[in-house]
Amino acid sequence: MKRVLLFVLIITMMVTFLAGCKGEQTSGGTTDNKKEETIVIAWYPNESGAELEEAREELSKVIEKATGKKVEHKITTDYLIAIEAIVNGNAHLAWTGAEGYIQAHNKNDKVLPLFVPSGKSGTLKDAVYYSWLSVKKGNEDQYKEGDKFKIDNIQGKKFSFVSNSSTSGFRVPSSKIKAYFSKKDEWKDLTVEDLMEGGKFFSEVLYGGSHQGSAVNLLKGKADVAAFCDTCVANYVEHVSGTPNRPGAVYRVKEDAAEPFNTVVGEEFVLISVTPVLNAPFIYNSEVLSEEDKKAILKAMTSDEVANNEKIWVPKGSDFTGLFTKKANERFVEVHDEWFNPIRELAAQ
Repeated sequence: MKRVLLFVLIITMMVTFLAGCKGEQTSGGTTDNKKEETIVIAWYPNESGAELEEAREELSKVIEKATGKKVEHKITTDYLIAIEAIVNGNAHLAWTGAEGYIQAHNKNDKVLPLFVPSGKSGTLKDAVYYSWLSVKKGNEDQYKEGDKFKIDNIQGKKFSFVSNSSTSGFRVPSSKIKAYFSKKDEWKDLTVEDLMEGGKFFSEVLYGGSHQGSAVNLLKGKADVAAFCDTCVANYVEHVSGTPNRPGAVYRVKEDAAEPFNTVVGEEFVLISVTPVLNAPFIYNSEVLSEEDKKAILKAMTSDEVANNEKIWVPKGSDFTGLFTKKANERFVEVHDEWFNPIRELAAQ
């Protein structure tokens, strides 16, 4: 009888222990499921400003409706923070430039592109924006030969890039500068690395941390020449004269410009070099974003409904501060890895 009672006691203890373990596992699973019920989007500093909060939230509504999951925004102060978030699976989605995508994909091949803003045609054929080299108004004649702008005199100047993870604020302009100057005997061995810090080619090199920051470096006189792109400063500046997105075009900071441009209101700058760049993709980590959610997000974001949403694709004349501008038939279109090979080729030069 004692043996039977002992056996029952042992069985009872084992059942209780296993039930406890199962409870812990269930509890852990619930936590994991809660994590899976949230989709995190990482943003570069350029798109992390308070003035763009409503625009970010409008994208959230589309994704939440498509997936049934809550969206959280991971705003950042550094390109690398956003890149590492998507690489490590701490973010499901991110909006990066082509260079940022390539760096993320190189670190984790499970990071892939999902869609990009199209061009005016509504396709990938003209899905480009522009990388600018700019100088303060009044200094532009230093960079002209006759009626044409040339970049010869940027050598020896104080120069501002955005971040070495930026496509239009670093990869494209640095590759263009290297290609141009390496044709000269004096600079035939010039490398992109030589351009990354002052003392060899430039007298000083600054990094704005964002396109807005690089522009402000120029307008505050910290840099003589600065690299930044058209789309990232579009909400803060207005076109004054010349052909938009062409050398010689003049832009002015708006009177009501938000930070950081509120400290340089009315200041003007001139484009001395303009280069088209492949549009920036929304990318995803396929290890943490399910195939079902990926398909749902892609379908929703490339829909006519989103293309006609004036808080996502902001029409000309609207007072809404958005991320994307509607001039013709712009919309989001699906994109694949090989589309970014031209940017890869720049890095290999």
